[in-house]
Amino acid sequence: MSNSETGTHVSYLEHEGKYKGLLGWLLTTDHKKIGLLYLYCIIVFFFVAAILGILMRVELIAPGQTIMGAQTYNGMFTIHGIIMIFVIVIPALPAIFGNFFLPIMIGAKDVAFPKLNLFSFYLFLIGAIFGVLSQFIGGGAPDTGWTFYVPYSSQSSTNVIYALIAAFILGFSSILTGLNFIVTMHRMRAPGMGWFRMPLFPWSLYATAWIQVLATPIVGITLLMVIAERVLKIGFFDPALGGDPVLFQHLFWIYSHPAVYIMILPGMGIVTEIFPTFSQKPIFGYTAILFSSLAIAFVGYFVWGHHMYTAGISTGSRWFFSFLTFLVAVPSAIKVFNWVSTLYGGSIEMRPPLLYAISFIFLFMIGGFTGLTLGSVATDIQVHDTAFVVAHFHYIIFGGMGFAFFAGMHYWFPKIFGRMYNDKLAYIGWGFLFTGFNVLYFPQFIIGLQGMPRRYFDYLPQFQTGQVISTIGGFILFTGLIIMVGNLVYHAKRGAIAPANPWKGVTLEWQIPSPPSHENFDEIPEINHAPYFFGNTSENK
Repeated sequence: MSNSETGTHVSYLEHEGKYKGLLGWLLTTDHKKIGLLYLYCIIVFFFVAAILGILMRVELIAPGQTIMGAQTYNGMFTIHGIIMIFVIVIPALPAIFGNFFLPIMIGAKDVAFPKLNLFSFYLFLIGAIFGVLSQFIGGGAPDTGWTFYVPYSSQSSTNVIYALIAAFILGFSSILTGLNFIVTMHRMRAPGMGWFRMPLFPWSLYATAWIQVLATPIVGITLLMVIAERVLKIGFFDPALGGDPVLFQHLFWIYSHPAVYIMILPGMGIVTEIFPTFSQKPIFGYTAILFSSLAIAFVGYFVWGHHMYTAGISTGSRWFFSFLTFLVAVPSAIKVFNWVSTLYGGSIEMRPPLLYAISFIFLFMIGGFTGLTLGSVATDIQVHDTAFVVAHFHYIIFGGMGFAFFAGMHYWFPKIFGRMYNDKLAYIGWGFLFTGFNVLYFPQFIIGLQGMPRRYFDYLPQFQTGQVISTIGGFILFTGLIIMVGNLVYHAKRGAIAPANPWKGVTLEWQIPSPPSHENFDEIPEINHAPYFFGNTSENK
C-alpha cells in the first residue's frame, strides 16, 4: 500500500520545508520545485518572445513600413532571438524535465548538488532579465541579431553589452546544470541500475550535459572578448583594430552548433520515453539509440564550419565540414528508424503525448532533410542567408525541441501536478499548433529559394504572397499556443485527480504517487530488470 493510500503521503507541492509560502519556493532545494520555477519563468519569457515574433510577422505582411520602423524591427528581431535561443530553447528541456525527472528516473532523492541547482536557476533568471532589459534601457535595443556577429556587435551604439552579459550569465547557468547532472548520474543511480539499465531520457541528458560543460565556456570567452573590444578597444575581431571577424564566427559556431544538440537531444530523449509507453512494448534498439545520442554529441563538436561556407574558408575545410554534416545525420536517422520500429506491431493508444511525439518526427525529418541541403556546399551558397535557412532552423528547433517539449508536458503533466488535462482540448490545441506551424514556416522554404533574404525589414512585392501566408500561419500557431497552455493551466488546479500511472508506463517515475513525495521514494528502489520491461517478452530478455 502506498503512503497516499495510508494518508501519510506528502507531495512536494504540499511540503513546506524550512521556509513557508513564497520563501518556500524561492529558497527551495527540492529538484522538482526548481524544475517548476524554470517552467513558470520559461512560459512567461516564451510568450514575450512569441509576441515579438507576431509583431514582426505583422510588419512583414506587406512591403514597406507597416507598424514599425527598421531600427525597431532589428531590435525586436535581436531580442526575439536572444530570448528564444538563450532563455528558452537551450535551457528548457534539461532545466525543466531534467531537473524534475532525472533523479526520479534513476532512483535518487535529489540531484547531487541541490544548492548549486538553485544557484543555477537564479543565474538563469538574472541572465533572462538582463536580456529583456536590453530592449528598453537607454541606448536602444541591440540590433546585431542573436549571433552578435562582428563588426556589428563591436561598433553598434545600442545596448549590445547588456545582451552579451545576459548570454554570458545564461551560459554559466547551463554549465552548472550540466555538471550537476553528470555527477548525479555517475554517483546517485539506484542499486542495480547499471549504465545499460538507465532509461534513455537520462542518457540523452548525459550526452547533453557534456556538451554544456565542454562547449559553453567557448562562447562565454568569446562574448567577453567582444565586450573587451567594445570597452577597451582590444582588436580581437574588428578589422579597424587589427582583428579578424572570421575568428569570431569560428569561436561562436564552435559552441553554437553543439548548442543545437543541447536543444534537440533531450527532446529526442522525451519522445523515446513516449513511444514504448503508448505502444506497450520495449523500445526497439535500446543500445543503438543510446550510442546514437553519444555519437551526435561527439560529432556535433566538429561540424561548425558548415555555417561559414560563404565566409572565405578554404576548399578543403568546406569539403571536411560538409562530410561531417552528412555524417552527423546518420545517428539521427538511426533514432527515427528505432522510433518507428517501436511503434510497429505495438498496442498503440493515440493519446495527446503520442500525437505530439509523432508530429516531432514529421517536422524534425523535414528540418533534417533541408539541413542536408544546407550541408552541401553548392546548394548552401545559393540559399545562404535566405528565408530557406529561417524555415530549416525553425523546423529543427521549434518543430523538434518545441514539439518535444509539448509532448513532454502532456506526457508528464499528470505526474507533475497530480491532475489530468482535457484530452479534447489537447487535440484541438495540437490541430492549431501543427497547422499553424506548417502554414507559418513552409512558405519560407519557397520564398527563400526565390531569393528572399532573411532578417530584412523590407522586401520586393514578388515575395508578398509567401509573407502573407506565413503571417496567417503565425496567428493560427499563436491561437494553438493559447488553447494548449490554457488547457494545462486550468486543469493543473481543477482537473480530475490523476492516478499514479495513467499511461501504464514502466519507468520509475510511474511507480510512485502523483505528484511525487518530497524525497521521491520512501525507500530507494533496487533495479533488477531492463529499463523498458513490459513483462516476459522475448524483447526484454
